[in-house]
Amino acid sequence: MNTSVGIALALLGAILMSFGAHYQHRGVDKVERLSGTSGAEGLSLRQLVRLLARPSWLSGTVLLGLAIVCQLAAMSLAPLIVVQPMGAIALVVTTLLTATTQHTKPTAVAVRPIFACVGGIFVFVAVAAYFADEPRLEHKQVITVLLLLVIVMVSLVSTWLILRRRHARGALFYIAAAGILYGFVATLAKVVITAIQTASFDIYSVACIVGLIASAALGAYFVQTAYSSGPPDLVIAGLTVIDPIVAVLIGLLVLHEGSRVPVWGIAVFIVSGLVAGWGVITLARDHSKKTP
Repeated sequence: MNTSVGIALALLGAILMSFGAHYQHRGVDKVERLSGTSGAEGLSLRQLVRLLARPSWLSGTVLLGLAIVCQLAAMSLAPLIVVQPMGAIALVVTTLLTATTQHTKPTAVAVRPIFACVGGIFVFVAVAAYFADEPRLEHKQVITVLLLLVIVMVSLVSTWLILRRRHARGALFYIAAAGILYGFVATLAKVVITAIQTASFDIYSVACIVGLIASAALGAYFVQTAYSSGPPDLVIAGLTVIDPIVAVLIGLLVLHEGSRVPVWGIAVFIVSGLVAGWGVITLARDHSKKTP
């Protein structure tokens, strides 16, 4: 029962996420037009301040906040590897929103990779929901997650500085970076929730909260910059595949949530992940042909 409710909350969060991303993208686009400058190489402080005055961006931020609440509630009821991939439904909603605002219909070229993304993720969830487990967390596991986060953040910031210096306009980098960081946000949130539920909140939990805030802030910056470099459905496509893959890998390899998954289940995880990955790469290529 708890798992079913968790999945339902994750789905609601995904829908809210897609609407939030849609309105945030509208706000970023408006700020760029008013300022006459692009944020594709990284939003400036002035542009970030102007976003706070855009009703559409603020509405999107509120919706994303509600999406986070739903996601946290879902993670308190079900394993990370079950609820996190459910965000894939946001890709469908965002694509429909984009088509509606542009008064067009999704093309066959776009629909195929969308179904590949969603289908791959849902197959993964079906297997994960049956076998997933939530063993008690040990301090060494939490330390491993935090060390991985530090390595990832240093690597991403270094790459970002290089791209800025070269004036590179890489939407895929910003999307991938945000997806990776949000995967850690979900993982750290799950660790903190578990600590609270088991009355084992300690200094390691505090460190997780600090890491969660830092990775969420940097991830949010990369997302806003991604909106300046690519369409919202591409951003959502990347996040809904990369974010779950990162969180699931940590859940399986570090938190041991898949300790009961048989060999054939692991094979299904790999195949469904590859299918979803093919979908987002294909969708990215389709958009790169449409955008200068």
